[in-house]
Amino acid sequence: MATVYYSAASLDGYVATEDHDLGWLLQFGMPADSGYDDFVAGVGALAMGSATYEWLCRHLDGPWPYTQPTWVFSTRELPAVAGAELHFVQGEVRAVHAAMQAAAGGRDVWIMGGGQLAAQFADAGLIDELVVQLAPVLLGSGRPLLPRRFTTPPLALRSTRRFGDFVELRYALPR
Repeated sequence: MATVYYSAASLDGYVATEDHDLGWLLQFGMPADSGYDDFVAGVGALAMGSATYEWLCRHLDGPWPYTQPTWVFSTRELPAVAGAELHFVQGEVRAVHAAMQAAAGGRDVWIMGGGQLAAQFADAGLIDELVVQLAPVLLGSGRPLLPRRFTTPPLALRSTRRFGDFVELRYALPR
């Protein structure tokens, strides 16, 4: 079991535009051999911030896409999606992480995003691995992948992989 921040990002390191839009990524559809389906199959619980949750809700074309229990971190009240196992929480991520691990049942915990939420998990020393799939676009500005400084010790590269015009990088985060 690991806690993994898995995300797509532009080459210049943004996961969304300034207004939290992911439309730039939708132009690619689901790239062949991205490993996404295998990754999600190994996930037992998810965490996301309110902007990610709201974006998903606005763009749902059908039922909630995840069968895993999902924790949505927000300081405000958000509408629930029928049929989804959602836990709306706020406050310190460390306090919620243990419940997420228990619910994951030995599978991975996916920190879906955004970057600010992932940074809170990283600050608490809870992220084991960063998996970023770099898309062949430059946004110029937006919401950063992980708005924290990790310089010493550096991240440890675990693997690289190419699929189509994307490159996947896997890093272990220092504790």
